[in-house]
Amino acid sequence: MPAAAPSRSTVACAVAGYATCSSLMLVVNKVAVHFLPAPSFLLLVQVAVSAAAVKGCGALGWIDVDELEWGKFRSFFPVAAAFLACIYANIKTLQYSNVETFIVFRNSTPPLIGIAEWALMGRELPNCRSAASMLLVICAASAYVMTDASFVVRGYVWVAIWYVIFSFDQLYIKHAVDTVKMRSNWGRVFYTNLIAACMLFVVTLALEPATLLGMHWGPKLVGALLVSCVIGVGISYYAFLCRASVSATSFTVIGNVSKILTVVINVLIWNKHASPVGLGMLFVCLAAAALYQQAPMRADATADA
Repeated sequence: MPAAAPSRSTVACAVAGYATCSSLMLVVNKVAVHFLPAPSFLLLVQVAVSAAAVKGCGALGWIDVDELEWGKFRSFFPVAAAFLACIYANIKTLQYSNVETFIVFRNSTPPLIGIAEWALMGRELPNCRSAASMLLVICAASAYVMTDASFVVRGYVWVAIWYVIFSFDQLYIKHAVDTVKMRSNWGRVFYTNLIAACMLFVVTLALEPATLLGMHWGPKLVGALLVSCVIGVGISYYAFLCRASVSATSFTVIGNVSKILTVVINVLIWNKHASPVGLGMLFVCLAAAALYQQAPMRADATADA
């Protein structure tokens, strides 16, 4: 029997929560990595705080959190690895590129993910309206790249690495959310962040001890770190809730559209933003992405479920 479809209120809550946290997290991480140029440690603190906060609230009886079980740990290890690789590449991209560059490349991912969902996950291909919206996204992204005054080869190398990892992440984590049975959405958040924290601890010890020893821990650095941790808990929860409620392609498009707020915040507080023409292409990109319609499951895939 296929799983029951989530209610409209659940979908609306998941979309609104994820869009808000996603919009804020990109700018907060950009600020945090500016003050703390140790991306592995930054991510370690974020995921460790998320895991500890969820487990603590579960112990107090405020939320329902799955207990540690080997079967679930083993099933969620690839999820945590994909999640970690994606956010690490995200942080490295933000370290070397401006926010608009990252957002435009992110907006070019839905066509690839939509085709992959058709080939691998039983969904129909995007309809004509959705195909047209994604084509416009690609054209606007290409126009932006040609007008980008902040072109940095090193930055674009990390964008390319992120692009490949992100596409895999969107598909694999959606598959895991649909197939690995958890007692609650908080359980997914706990397992993913706990496993990611274990891996990041090793990476941080190997790569960044010298950077951390030389840091001046001022109020701006600590404040940015604390804010990123709070938003990290929120985005962990709403991202999994949203993944469970919509298709992988729709989840990607929701994240893309939410970046309109990111652009507004970035232009107001950061001095590394695109030219007016580049920003115009960015808004065309985001507006086109908003026209996307979720493709339904194919009849043969529904029958086999």
